[in-house]
Amino acid sequence: MHLSERTAIVTGGGQGLGRAIALVLAERGARVVVSGRTQSKLEDVVAEVQAAGGEAVAVVGDVADRRMAQATVASAVRTFGGVDILVNNAQTSVPGVRVADIDDETLGRVFGSGALGTLYAMQACYPVMKERGGGCIVNFGSSTAITGDPTFGAYVMAKEAVRGISRVAAREWGRDNIRVNVVCPAALTPSAAEFRDAHPDAFTQMLKTVPLGRMGDEVDDIARAVASLAGDDLRYLTGATLMLDGGRLLFP
Repeated sequence: MHLSERTAIVTGGGQGLGRAIALVLAERGARVVVSGRTQSKLEDVVAEVQAAGGEAVAVVGDVADRRMAQATVASAVRTFGGVDILVNNAQTSVPGVRVADIDDETLGRVFGSGALGTLYAMQACYPVMKERGGGCIVNFGSSTAITGDPTFGAYVMAKEAVRGISRVAAREWGRDNIRVNVVCPAALTPSAAEFRDAHPDAFTQMLKTVPLGRMGDEVDDIARAVASLAGDDLRYLTGATLMLDGGRLLFP
């Protein structure tokens, strides 16, 4: 329960990694605000947290709207007294589009949900965290962005923008005791499972590039790592990119 008395916001918290992270943060004592576009999914997560004895509320809206970020923070302050942890998990992806074919609609959907949504949430949380004496922000990057995988141009733009603004914020907000780090996960999410089932040969080939030989588990490998990052054990870490990918990308 090392996160007791702390309040966390998890964007994209209604499914996949966002849901897993919200549940683990609550398991460790945090009060959780989950945001996303689908009310029924968010309510299901809130019910799961409450059934386990935790506290949670949902805020429905689009992270690409600055007002959504402000409303989410306002809900956290009103309900739980503040914000200590922000996990920017929300991200829309439109794969299969080559660079020459990226149009404004695709770019707006992908960049808006990822880079802009992340920025808006960070900006909304900053004054609250500063007043409380500090906080922890965990943003999501992607190994796909680092390797520059073909047909993911808009997604790569968004994810590398997230890593860039995270480094700047880590430098600017460090004096306020606000840590900003990035996680690049490789987890067997529902979408990854769909890809595995639809393209078993390609999935098998991809696993051969992972030294640990498997995709990460949403809860045990990714969500628990994010919860540890949000706690005090890693309080001296900021501006870093953590590759939670089983060793798929090894940096010298």
